[in-house]
Amino acid sequence: MTKKIAISVPDDVAARLAEEPNVSAFVTESVRQRMAGERTRRTLRQVGFRLADDRLAEAGRTLDEAQAAITPELRARAAALLSESSRGRLTAGG
Repeated sequence: MTKKIAISVPDDVAARLAEEPNVSAFVTESVRQRMAGERTRRTLRQVGFRLADDRLAEAGRTLDEAQAAITPELRARAAALLSESSRGRLTAGG
């Protein structure tokens, strides 16, 4: 079942949504990802992890910076190493 709703969003969000061929699907997937993250954080807290929102945001920024540093060349080399190792051909020193 679906429900039609109307929302107001900031201009930058509206501009991004305008790029999508199916805004409903994009918003649905985005909200489901957020819900999954909330469930994960709730579960981690229930089993004793102490998660602070500011530390999670800091970890997210650190991860974004690390991912941005991955060049196409580095990604290709990593894929080649993975392929070699999965075939048992990886030698010491790469």
